[in-house]
Amino acid sequence: MHSPMEQFEIKRLLHLNLFGIDASFTNSSTWMVIAVILATAVFVWGMRQRALVPGRLQSVAEVGYEFVAGMVRDNVGDGGKKYFPFILTLFIFILFCNVLGMVPYSFTPTSHIVVTFAMAAFVFVGVTIIGFARHGMHFLSLFVPKGVPFALLLLLVPIEIISYFIRPFSLSIRLFANMLAGHTMLKVFGGFVVMLGIIGGWAPLAFIVVFTGLELLIAFLQAYVFAILTCLYLNDAVHLHH
Repeated sequence: MHSPMEQFEIKRLLHLNLFGIDASFTNSSTWMVIAVILATAVFVWGMRQRALVPGRLQSVAEVGYEFVAGMVRDNVGDGGKKYFPFILTLFIFILFCNVLGMVPYSFTPTSHIVVTFAMAAFVFVGVTIIGFARHGMHFLSLFVPKGVPFALLLLLVPIEIISYFIRPFSLSIRLFANMLAGHTMLKVFGGFVVMLGIIGGWAPLAFIVVFTGLELLIAFLQAYVFAILTCLYLNDAVHLHH
């Protein structure tokens, strides 16, 4: 039986070296490109007619658009409208990567922390730049809770600073760990089905069917959590709430 971790192996499909840096096109790159192409196709092809009575594809595109628009509106307010395209792109990209990873013989880019951390780091740096651009040095007041005695500030300010810099790690690890654990579980129980055969494998097979449905739900929830936490971080940068 193959190792459950074999499905996460990065394989070079096109070897490329740029100035001593390995920039090879891999299976992970391939599935990220596929996710972008399919997501673009859903929105562009779905909205091409803009029918008053939408078809299936247009309905999917409109539901996704309204869902993320509502998320941004509720968590960032009117000040977050300009950042809506980024949040929508982030949510849809993660969702498609997660769901496509459920297809047999595919690859899940979000099961690798280098991918999730790159997105989380981009969000972290972007939010920090927005905060300083809007508020200047006053943005540092985010780390100083209001109405707290000075003696407690000596303890709370370092905690606030540490929690702020932990954001990209917690954001990336949450997505990566859930995708890694779920796909590993499916592979392990799939191995049990092969080992036990038709007669003894019905129990793990039934578990796989149920767990696959749960994994699809988790694929959506993890994209949602990543997007909504990004909105909350943006809210801090835009409104400087404590």
